[in-house]
Amino acid sequence: MKKILSIALGATLALACSEEPQEVDYTQLSDEERLEVAKEIAQSTIIVDGHMDLPFRMYNLGNTMNGDVYDFINRQESGNIDYVRAKEGGMDAPFMAIYIPAGYQERGGAKALADTLIMMVERMATTWPDKLALAKSVEDIENNFKNGLLSLPMGIENAAAIEDDINNVEYFYNKGIRYMTLTHGKDNLVGDSSYDDAETHGGLSEFGKEVVAEMNRLGMIIDVSHITDKTFFDVAEHSKAPIVATHSSARNFTPGFERNVSDDIIKKIAEKDGLVMITFGGSFVDQAFSDKNTANRAHVTAWLEEQGLTRRDTAAQAYIEKYMADNRPSVHVSKVAEHIDYVVKLVGVDYVGLGSDFDGVGDTLPEGLKDASMYPNLIAELLKLGYSKEDIEKICSKNFFRVWKSIEAVAK
Repeated sequence: MKKILSIALGATLALACSEEPQEVDYTQLSDEERLEVAKEIAQSTIIVDGHMDLPFRMYNLGNTMNGDVYDFINRQESGNIDYVRAKEGGMDAPFMAIYIPAGYQERGGAKALADTLIMMVERMATTWPDKLALAKSVEDIENNFKNGLLSLPMGIENAAAIEDDINNVEYFYNKGIRYMTLTHGKDNLVGDSSYDDAETHGGLSEFGKEVVAEMNRLGMIIDVSHITDKTFFDVAEHSKAPIVATHSSARNFTPGFERNVSDDIIKKIAEKDGLVMITFGGSFVDQAFSDKNTANRAHVTAWLEEQGLTRRDTAAQAYIEKYMADNRPSVHVSKVAEHIDYVVKLVGVDYVGLGSDFDGVGDTLPEGLKDASMYPNLIAELLKLGYSKEDIEKICSKNFFRVWKSIEAVAK
């Protein structure tokens, strides 16, 4: 990293006396001055986010193929992203997560749900072609950026979507899916989930090994978020291509939370020229936040039992809303920057990116990072830590682009 970087200051910094490039130590600027620089970087740099759960949120709101198109273009009071807030924050390519809840593994319909969610994303792009466009490659995102369009690349969250048919990997690739998260909340036919204690396969299943090979063949990114450590190291052994954690943070800050990535996993990802895309949820980035959240949930569960109520009861909903509001933990955007900095210090700036999990972590997002308009706040925190504009460009998209191209090269 370089603390001193030559930039054209322009009128945005009060320190500037001329239009000539000046050397600035960002760490010595005021918070207000740093934020102005951060806003300029956010607008001029392509920002890719590895994971947003907007499609499933739209589905739950009834904006399916049989319902109205979700009003993505205008500012919304709920949710974490819309076109207005994305533009304000400089967000250019939010990966739309085609999320398949683990329940569909048991009752069926996983592939059908994936197809529906994909069509919903496609419908947004065709409804507003002057503002949105699908993206299936680095070149698509770069061209969309040049043309002023917000890119909508897609990735499947939970390989249960392919059911038990290896041919469905290529089916979804042809549908525009460019990464696949191998598991989610429970073990599936591919491998074991970090949220499940069953250890059904003891790592990657034999079918999972076929899936990894097929994803390598196609040039589909393997997302190692949500899998157990054993499953991860099986994937690392069998994958010929780099691997990516599209929305995971550093376990160093949340000891024992297997959903986050350990130091050994971070090092192995870097060894394979992959990427850790830091996620934003409070329970992922801060142990104290996670502990308080757990305590709040335990209190609510005990209270419901004492009162003989369920969460569907009106009286229970009112109590839960007030209790959670009065006891809500908080964490600051600077904690997300600490996770990024931790990965950088461990393996280098070339192996870290951003994966917010917007619309997927509820009301647990950090102060200063509540929605897609707030990426400049995170960039400002990185500037405060001494990161250069070049470093930040790598974190925002250049690292991801390098890895994606490497994965495609293996396929070729």
